[in-house]
Amino acid sequence: MNLHLTGHHLQITPAIRDYLTLKLERVTHHFDHVIDVNVIMSVEKLRQKVEANVHVRGKDIFCETTDTDMYAAIDSLIDKLDRNIIKHKEKNLAHRHDGAPPKLQDAE
Repeated sequence: MNLHLTGHHLQITPAIRDYLTLKLERVTHHFDHVIDVNVIMSVEKLRQKVEANVHVRGKDIFCETTDTDMYAAIDSLIDKLDRNIIKHKEKNLAHRHDGAPPKLQDAE
């Protein structure tokens, strides 16, 4: 997995970089086929904004979040990415197995 961090009006400290890489392990734990991750962190007055573009095989997943604290914004972003990665993984599994979810039978 390639990780690209960019800061707009923000210097990315080693503490922020380590925190983000630690949190991104959660995403790669669910889905091993993550090719590339681009993260843009920016500060606009009192808003801390974090955007991530995750390139997986066959799709690009984009998430963004804002908060007053950078670490809280990173946590929120990782939660969103985690949900989207799991959703993408489930869709891939459904396509592989006949393409249709199992049908529920009526209980009479």
